[in-house]
Amino acid sequence: MSNTLDKDAVTWGQKQYHIALCPGEIGEYVLLPGDPARSDIAAQYLTDAKLMANNREHRTFTGYYKGVKISVTSTGMGCPSATIAAEELIRIGAKTLIRIGSSAALDPRVKIGDLMITLGAMKNEGTSRFYVPDGFPAVPDLELTHLLLQTARELTQGTDTAVYAGITSSDDAFYGETPEFIDKLRSYKVMNLDMESSALYTVAHLRGVRAATINGTSGNLTNAEVIYVKKNEKLHEAWEKEIQIVLETIYRLEQQKKEAHHG
Repeated sequence: MSNTLDKDAVTWGQKQYHIALCPGEIGEYVLLPGDPARSDIAAQYLTDAKLMANNREHRTFTGYYKGVKISVTSTGMGCPSATIAAEELIRIGAKTLIRIGSSAALDPRVKIGDLMITLGAMKNEGTSRFYVPDGFPAVPDLELTHLLLQTARELTQGTDTAVYAGITSSDDAFYGETPEFIDKLRSYKVMNLDMESSALYTVAHLRGVRAATINGTSGNLTNAEVIYVKKNEKLHEAWEKEIQIVLETIYRLEQQKKEAHHG
């Protein structure tokens, strides 16, 4: 018999090594920003929010929104750290993971500050290969994504914030995205680029939980509109708006569950 350590066997239901959290310290619903500072922004929308852990790039708050227990955990940048956070959150009770990020658009219609919801992700990253073959699709939860899209359109109606839905390319190398690479993705009608969604969907599928992504637009590479060297109010407004949309989506999911239970 092999003595090789089985990580699954020894980590479920225990205090988690990277996120430094124990069972009971998070809600079943978890928002996943990349930047730890954005955990603080999301926490401002929760009632009785408490800082549960701050370890490495993972900063976690737990609180309530309209009576629903919700957590927010930052993942850092890229698929490796995002999947570590996702795996460990699932091991202590997370059932629904929603990435709240920022992303560069390729669709020429999308403006800085608009919102983009991912319908499927292209796996231009290496993390998913540890879990599934390259040909295996990376898709979010259908019910969750549908409700997220509905809620986003409703809450932005009558504003100058547009909501788009499409295919995302999840890439490993931010500075490796050459003009030639971007042109090829654009020819595939890819909507935007991020660094986490495809691996997040892969892990969620294999672990039997739900996942979705909404991103605020930080720039448009087709139109050469970028904000790498300056603060942009529209992007910050998009972060705030996507947090509100996700929290309301979660509340509506809970209401649907209650109605189904009583029905």
